[in-house]
Amino acid sequence: MAPDGNAAAPVTVIVGDEELLVERAVLAVTAQAGADPAGPPDVHDVRAADLRPGDLPAIAAPSLFGGRSLVIVRSAQDATKDVAAELARHVADPPPDVLLVLTHSGGARNKSLLAGQGVRRIDCPAVKRFGERLDFLRAEFGRAGRKADDGGLRALLDAVGTDLRELAAACSQLASDTTGVISQDVVARYYRGRAEATGFTVADRAVEGKLGEALSQLRWALATGVSPVLITSALAQGVRALGRVGTAARVRSADALAAELGMPPWKVDRVRQQLRGWTAEGVARAHAAVARADAQVKGEGASPGYALERAIAEIVACRSES
Repeated sequence: MAPDGNAAAPVTVIVGDEELLVERAVLAVTAQAGADPAGPPDVHDVRAADLRPGDLPAIAAPSLFGGRSLVIVRSAQDATKDVAAELARHVADPPPDVLLVLTHSGGARNKSLLAGQGVRRIDCPAVKRFGERLDFLRAEFGRAGRKADDGGLRALLDAVGTDLRELAAACSQLASDTTGVISQDVVARYYRGRAEATGFTVADRAVEGKLGEALSQLRWALATGVSPVLITSALAQGVRALGRVGTAARVRSADALAAELGMPPWKVDRVRQQLRGWTAEGVARAHAAVARADAQVKGEGASPGYALERAIAEIVACRSES
């Protein structure tokens, strides 16, 4: 019988390889079990690879003092054949007063453990696409009672990267250390020391055709000590990504294209959005503009700042003319 909304299910399987989400799901089930009027259970937290035949029945056996037990078996896909058989018997016929939680990567090995009558399944799929990461950040700020606009969310991805634990920690820090709507400017001030991320923000605004924002970010970056070389490198990578993704088949999924191009799927999604308004000729002209700026920044020009401003204006013009 399926569990009701208040009681913990006798067996819960948590499926996926996104560690942060899996850990949160385990904690939620543990908290639900602990809130039962019968009192908190005895908790046993083990890894499937460490279990030997006979260990599970011993762990799940009721204590001398009675009460329930919560047995958490992590990475069930790594269980040996004999241990997997014991787990399967437990899933099919859970003993009374024992709550079983299995985590599983979702692969083919020991996949039979994921199905069973009355089993509650919680899916924690990997967060890979750019849009999914934005949704994750929105949810994180929502948990903290805060709001962030799209510019702030994008800037946070630029500054922190794609690791969910780092993103969750960054959301928590921003929520506690700032006020008002979390915007691009708020994130930029908070992560002022992230020089490389600042360069990529300039590049993103340039290839998106946002001249005013790109120049504003450029001047702020230079004022805070970001090396012009880092910015030209980011511009080059931004324009190069347009060319690489633009010449690939548009019907292919982001995951398939990411594997071929050696970039994360969220980056493919972002570049596909940035490609709107670009042609192959425009991308080629932008490449040339970045090459000229790179030479001037490295000594051929009198003012690196002016060279970068001119390059950004040329990049935007290449997009506008295409």
